[in-house]
Amino acid sequence: SHIILSSPCSCFGPFPLFRIFSYQLVQWKSPFAALPDRCAGIEFDAITPDEQGNTFFFKGGHLWKGFHGPAQPSNEIFKKLHDIHPLGHVDAAFRMHNAENPDDHDHIYFFVDDKVVRFYDQSLEDGYPKEMTEEFPGVPTHLDAAVECPKTECMTNTVLFFKGQDVYFYDLATKTVKTKTWSHLPQCTSAFRWLEHYYCFHGHNFTRFHPVSGEVTGNYPKDARNYFMKCPNFGHGGDRTVPKCSEVKLDAISTDDTGKTYFFAGSTYMRLDTSRDGLHGFPITRSWKELTNGVDAVFSYIDKIYLMKDDKVYIYKADAHYTLIEGYPKSLKEELGIEGHVDAAFLCPNEHTVHIIQGGRMRDVDLTATPRAITNDVPLPPHLSDIDAGLCGPDGVKVFKGSQFYLYESPKILATGRIIVEPQKITSAMMGCQD
Repeated sequence: SHIILSSPCSCFGPFPLFRIFSYQLVQWKSPFAALPDRCAGIEFDAITPDEQGNTFFFKGGHLWKGFHGPAQPSNEIFKKLHDIHPLGHVDAAFRMHNAENPDDHDHIYFFVDDKVVRFYDQSLEDGYPKEMTEEFPGVPTHLDAAVECPKTECMTNTVLFFKGQDVYFYDLATKTVKTKTWSHLPQCTSAFRWLEHYYCFHGHNFTRFHPVSGEVTGNYPKDARNYFMKCPNFGHGGDRTVPKCSEVKLDAISTDDTGKTYFFAGSTYMRLDTSRDGLHGFPITRSWKELTNGVDAVFSYIDKIYLMKDDKVYIYKADAHYTLIEGYPKSLKEELGIEGHVDAAFLCPNEHTVHIIQGGRMRDVDLTATPRAITNDVPLPPHLSDIDAGLCGPDGVKVFKGSQFYLYESPKILATGRIIVEPQKITSAMMGCQD
């Protein structure tokens, strides 16, 4: 309910005192009123992760932390946020991505009317609130939504601001603004970047879009309750549970030059380097649409990722979104000079030789040679005759076999060492499974 007072008042029965001046509209709620329920179908005001990867959903003066759990007053976590607006409402919010400027990177910005505030570690930073025109010149006030876009996905570190059907691209380096009208998108009341994908929330639905073109691919809108929160009678995964670590079996694992680490199992893949924002499995066809039956082995080289299945190799350019290079797939024989099923493949950082495991043998291929051919062919120790996947990094070579892995100092020691290394167990910290 709403109360309009035409003169100052300092009494409200047993409730805390308020001083409300002429014609100020105040929304009064009983302290015993029920908390909002996002499973009832709510249009969020803002969605943003924090520097720890916790995602917050905002509505009015309340928020939800994470993808399940009840609402709570937003100023219990972001203290002083309600000082900016008497009802605690925010128009938009985002987590800054600007690694070149550590003073800004990973800080949360909240927008309220024509003001902006900045939080870090859930604390309001000195000097805020500020005028929007001071902090983000050229961006309109009273926004609908905002979302960050790193330069790996938007060419430059950018923030997308939404107002109506207009999108304002704010370049963090040059502080310039470009405007586009995306009339094909619903009007976004909040926007969210999650695991390198971009979502426009409207009503209790969402639409995934490309951050540069605004293109929408797939069947949208979708109900947010099926994907971004745990609600009774909702969910796109049915009763699917997180596997136990003792049940994990990889098909492939690889890290590219930008630090993105993927593991593949069956028809799904998971990004491991984004664990701060949550581990989640996606269909392989979501990023590599031609791989409809999973993969046998994967490795990354320079700015490309090689995915092998049966007797074929698919090579994708590793931009923000993977693009199959023209002319592929090709046969393993034509591309790498090998034949037969591949169990695992790995390439060590800053090297040009890919190590390919086939049965009980490891075969090396020089990727700088033309044509490519096997340069070294050695037998593996008997306990490594059935490897599922391999990964080479700063800590050495990991070869995975079922729910365990073996760690070796180098590919040479892996192939020629005669001391049997004790296997280690895959853990939840590595793969997001249940210990």
